Amino acid sequence: MKQLLIAILCLSHYLLAGQTVTKITDPVDWVNPLMGTDSKPSLSNGNTYPAICVPWGMNFWTPQTGKMGDGWAYQYSADKIRGFKQTHQPSPWMNDYGQFSIMPVTKKIAFRENDRASWFSHKSEIAKPYYYSVYLADADVTTEITPTERAAQFRFTFPRTDSAFIVVDAFDKGSSIKIIPSERKIIGYTTRNSGGVPANFKNYFILYFNKPFSVAHTWNNDRISRDTLEVTADHVGAIVGFSTNKGEKITVRTASSFISEQQAELNLQQEVGNDSFDATLSKAKLTWNKLLSRVKPTGGTIEQTRTFYSCLYRTVQFPQKHYEIDGQGKTIHYSPYTGKIHPGYFYAGTGFWDTFRALYPLLNLLFPSINKEMQEGLVNAYKEGGFLPEWSSPGFRDVMVGNNSASVVADAWIKGLRGYDINNLFEALVKGANNEGPLSAVGRKGVEYYNTLGYVPYDVKINENAARTLEYAYDDFAIWQLAKALKRPQSEIDLFAKRCQNYRNLFDSQSKLMRGRNKDGSFQQPFNPFKWGDAFTEGNSWHYSWSVFHDMAGLINLMGGKESFIGMLDSVFHMPPIFDESYYGSVIHEIREMQIMNMGQYAHGNQPIQHMLYLYNYAGQPWKSQYRIRDAMEKLYKPTPDGYCGDEDNGQTSAWYIFSAMGFYPVCPGTNEYVIGTPLFPSLDIMLENGKKLTLKAPANNDTNIYIRQILVNGKAHMKNWFSHEQLQNGGEVLYQMAPEPNKERGSKPSAFPYSFSDDQSKSREK
Repeated sequence: MKQLLIAILCLSHYLLAGQTVTKITDPVDWVNPLMGTDSKPSLSNGNTYPAICVPWGMNFWTPQTGKMGDGWAYQYSADKIRGFKQTHQPSPWMNDYGQFSIMPVTKKIAFRENDRASWFSHKSEIAKPYYYSVYLADADVTTEITPTERAAQFRFTFPRTDSAFIVVDAFDKGSSIKIIPSERKIIGYTTRNSGGVPANFKNYFILYFNKPFSVAHTWNNDRISRDTLEVTADHVGAIVGFSTNKGEKITVRTASSFISEQQAELNLQQEVGNDSFDATLSKAKLTWNKLLSRVKPTGGTIEQTRTFYSCLYRTVQFPQKHYEIDGQGKTIHYSPYTGKIHPGYFYAGTGFWDTFRALYPLLNLLFPSINKEMQEGLVNAYKEGGFLPEWSSPGFRDVMVGNNSASVVADAWIKGLRGYDINNLFEALVKGANNEGPLSAVGRKGVEYYNTLGYVPYDVKINENAARTLEYAYDDFAIWQLAKALKRPQSEIDLFAKRCQNYRNLFDSQSKLMRGRNKDGSFQQPFNPFKWGDAFTEGNSWHYSWSVFHDMAGLINLMGGKESFIGMLDSVFHMPPIFDESYYGSVIHEIREMQIMNMGQYAHGNQPIQHMLYLYNYAGQPWKSQYRIRDAMEKLYKPTPDGYCGDEDNGQTSAWYIFSAMGFYPVCPGTNEYVIGTPLFPSLDIMLENGKKLTLKAPANNDTNIYIRQILVNGKAHMKNWFSHEQLQNGGEVLYQMAPEPNKERGSKPSAFPYSFSDDQSKSREK
């Protein structure tokens, strides 16, 4: 009997593990917002927090386990919740702005964050994109949240007590609060931020309660102010109290505005009005389902489906809408550049160094109307700030390298987005390409060296110089592409065509790698290709040497031809995960994440190398890409709190997964091509914004059949190693015929290879 029981249990486990998903009805309920939350500064499994929001909402909400002001707002390993925070935080490293929190307490008044904190368990926690619920054990209160774009509703279920309280924390660094008992209302503002704002920055908030207050106090730092209902100081808040029956629910409607208290009130009326908590929840769920239903994978495992939708959820969060709708229905925004109110769209909270690679191309494929708004927002950012941001949170932030706004702007236009001032944006790109900005991360640091020598030298005290050079060269390609599309003067086109070849100036033929170069033309000495940082950004030479997105043919020739290039790609996986961290003085989390993944020098947890798995397509061995991509999808992504292999980074690492699950990836944004990998699901339907349907089928797909034997597009053999954007936008059917062994003939000839600038130029010369 015991053996029979064991056999039944084993069989049940096997059946569950192999169970496939044949129908998706509520895709939002496949999302796990806790994916990636089991992170810390020394090791990132995503560095995410459960964002309770609607897609691209101006405000998100999250339970706050970390200390006030800590970028690690929610850590899965934490035991206590300190409050429920309105947040705009793009990453823990960038931290937050425009934040305030709400927290229920019972038994006695407790407003300091340590005093009001309550134990909780994930077993009594429900996290959905549109709804969050948790039982706070110390208070014996269940807290529920449901969001809109700029507002939210809370529902607190209290025990029987005459000491039920709700604490509002406006945070430190300058805040104000006022209680209006006659209206069951609290108003205030917070100024706490992490940079990127002018002196007059405020986030105004408003809260309405469904029950009169029996107690109303403000607090100032560590003291309760029992005799005043209004206070402005460094760190203030409010406490309102009630007598409650067991199971009594107190609801709070709240909204905020970067413009004014009156606009916060308007945002609340426009988005919540008189809706019940459940009505707001239903609308938020419908919003998510409508958007996520645009992409429906079937035939995959439960784990794969959960991972897919959890990643898709992350791709539609940042940048956030930073604009509001006034009383006349007009779009307006508070500018983090001028400190004034301006008309038009504005988005904030993204770093192009991360997101140019796959996040923005995914928007161009699936959600172009949203990226059109974002492009209009960039027009306004340039008008108000004088440069395009490379990292915005909400204004300029001095983080990372490159001038990758060029890629974001060019890719949108090349992929067919229209209806905004592209000439203004082209002007912005040229200005950014030829000038240093007000911060080193705006414009191009070292631009005079780059434009005269063709590289940023290693020995002129400009950090991460080789990374800058490689990214500037690619950005020049993006500008070149846009200049051609806009029919700019030939002299301008030729200039950027020349500059996009500057990557060649860093190639060291001895090591076959990119290497820092001194002002006098000599290469840096000594050279350790395993050294992180120094000449590179959060990576080493083995990671950055592939950052020639636009000219793999040129790089292949530099490396000695296709066989040598393939050998160098293979070496990344065959080498041990050794590293030199001396530039940083300690092992940064990106290094540790590479080390523990058992994939050699491949460091998928950071962005510079994420496209590299697709590069075998450029040298005639696409089956190696297929093997490596499937390995990365299965090994590095799980729908769990430790589900990522590094920082998720505003949708970029998730967008890699979404594209790869479809079976292709935008190696070079700014072209119209997607390089083919290997699909993850037996079937995946995409409803495009133009009304057409694209079906990706791989009926024989499974854990063994990972190789593409043949591809049929609308019944016709497709011999290329890439799809065009126009091809996909036309809809129809892509049929991947899968097999357990690679087809080494398909995709092996140069006629199948994806775009390279050098090939393009050769064809032009032949003409």
